[in-house]
Amino acid sequence: MVRDLGVGTEAAAPSVKEDSPLDLLYVTDRAPAASADGELSYGAFRGHSLSFGSVTLVRDRSRFHGGAAGQHDQLLRVSRTTKLGEFPQSPYPIELTPEGPRRARATVDAHARAVAGLQGELARRLATAKRKEVVIFVHGYANSFDDAAKATGQICNTLSEEFVCVSLSWPAGGSGGAFYGYNIDRESGEFAVADVKKAVRIISATKGVRRLHFIAHSRGADVLLSALGQLGMEAYAARSSPAERYKIANAVLFAPDIDLDVATTKLFGFISDPDTPFGAKATPYGLLPRIGALHLTVYSSPNDQALAISSGLFGSVVRLGRLTSASINSKEAGSNALWKNSQLSGIADFIEYKGISGFAGHSYFLSDPAVQKDLAALVRDGLKADDPGRPLVEIERPFWRILGRTAEHSR
Repeated sequence: MVRDLGVGTEAAAPSVKEDSPLDLLYVTDRAPAASADGELSYGAFRGHSLSFGSVTLVRDRSRFHGGAAGQHDQLLRVSRTTKLGEFPQSPYPIELTPEGPRRARATVDAHARAVAGLQGELARRLATAKRKEVVIFVHGYANSFDDAAKATGQICNTLSEEFVCVSLSWPAGGSGGAFYGYNIDRESGEFAVADVKKAVRIISATKGVRRLHFIAHSRGADVLLSALGQLGMEAYAARSSPAERYKIANAVLFAPDIDLDVATTKLFGFISDPDTPFGAKATPYGLLPRIGALHLTVYSSPNDQALAISSGLFGSVVRLGRLTSASINSKEAGSNALWKNSQLSGIADFIEYKGISGFAGHSYFLSDPAVQKDLAALVRDGLKADDPGRPLVEIERPFWRILGRTAEHSR
């Protein structure tokens, strides 16, 4: 397997203030670890407590490696990580009482204090943000805490720093095991789902938050879809929808490393089941909750070599991050309900990237300006796929092709 992110020489230069530091909110269930200089950092081991705080990025001038003659790129690096709070160790203990089992009062009190701390910090950032909206990035396989923070910083720059940006970092980067730690990261992603759900509930319930936008890359897409699928069940049982209950507007998946059938089940499995309780009981013939503002955007590339390896490893018919309008017409993938349901309801767009930019063709969302432009048009400007300002051309709805220098040269 290969690393997910090529944050470094291939990454596009930040688009905003050249010398000002960039301060992000982080939430992580990584175990803490000292950095090389003895400062707080987080490693690849799983932590048993969800922590949150501030991670400060600074921009370093690097040697020229692209653009106009004499131009230097600026690379982001982590200069400081400050923990502001921590939740109790999970799973939270249960006490047996004569009346029956209940959660330990001291742990619930500690949880409430941590919730107040995280929401207070988020509210402080919202107060100075141009947009009262939160962008949450979920990274992929083999990424360190610093990798995730730097990628979040680049995304925040792409969006002109108008949002509160959150690096939601799970314990990736494990060593040992098989396939260069890929199997360890896969299970660590499953471990992180409960903490991702907890973070989303708390962030969405913060006073002043208007909308949430999720951006996930590679294995992070599986982590995110698992969490959103379970939150969707909670919302449905409460006779609501994810858009209404959790204020979710966009879920953007770049190069998602997840099987097409598995993704379909996580997105549509529970809500398509007529026996799923809607409130106190199932309503098989009743109307489903309105989708609202929630929109799914999947960026895929047939040139993604990392996902080609993953597909072979798991015997997948097609990884979602390699899905194209041509592959969906194959006998194996054509029966899949994801694109059919999405087309029917208009909740999703599938955007094909034909370039080879990014490490192993897998990190193009950080390195190709056309992709960055489209992300900004989608999340910041709220443009639909067929609106002027999106660098897209329609293939056959819901499939689109992204237009750009790299993509055009590869056709």
